[in-house]
Amino acid sequence: MDLKNQGLARRPDHSYDTLCYDARVSSPLFKPRLASIHVHPIKSLDPVSVETAVIGPSGGLVHDRDWAIYNAQGGWINGKRNAAVHRLRTRYDLTRACATFAPADSGAGSPPATFRLHSEARAAAEWLGRYFGEPVELRHSPQGFPDDDNAPGPTIVSTASLEAVCGWFPHLTLASVRERFRANLEIAGVPAFWEDQLFAADADALVRFRIGEVLFEGTNPCARCVVPSRDPLTGDVFNTFQVQFTEARRAHLPPWAPAARFDHFYRLCVNTRIQATEAGKILRVGDPLALL
Repeated sequence: MDLKNQGLARRPDHSYDTLCYDARVSSPLFKPRLASIHVHPIKSLDPVSVETAVIGPSGGLVHDRDWAIYNAQGGWINGKRNAAVHRLRTRYDLTRACATFAPADSGAGSPPATFRLHSEARAAAEWLGRYFGEPVELRHSPQGFPDDDNAPGPTIVSTASLEAVCGWFPHLTLASVRERFRANLEIAGVPAFWEDQLFAADADALVRFRIGEVLFEGTNPCARCVVPSRDPLTGDVFNTFQVQFTEARRAHLPPWAPAARFDHFYRLCVNTRIQATEAGKILRVGDPLALL
């Protein structure tokens, strides 16, 4: 998108000119639409891209983080705690509720295997336990296992925001940045960080919007953990990622972003809630997004 032609100018320091542009007032210039949907059937493992997604009973997406891997102490095995998560490739057959696990390192000691998750969860857990080197349990919940119980809806980011992050880290590909931040819904047709208007300056207030037939409530900018600093395929750490990202995010915060919600700038994507009345409704790639 040509930002100059859309009325969005930059100062020499690459920050936005707050006097020349207001994203909400000028939103008819843009046609925000749902570009892609990503679900993570097993929490912390690989995503799968889908064309449609059903809203579940807790406001998350059906098939998104429906399963989670627990250690013997009752904690999640995830990318925050175990970098081996990044070196495990997972493929899914959502229709048959099957998962195929394969270590990226063929010498990891566990040959690839496919399991029907509902009927073979114990066998899948035994395979995962051998891979991670500790006893694990694979648990299922129809409500899913969200990171934020106060905002268990899908996370949202714009394609342009991910591309902007690529500009801050030229050696990273768009696919790598997408996998580092693991958003559920990606929005096209808008400039970078347009989604920063989907939460309010008041932490107790909500911003309501629709994607297709589904009513969303935007709650807050998502605080990030160590995961984006790691290569999503190898787990290798980019030691200065958080510092560089934070500095760039501060410098490029757009004028429509409620600055009061950024107690720190290591934040990307929008957390959401979806009320129970929306359960069963369907999101489709191509659906328009409308501010209410």
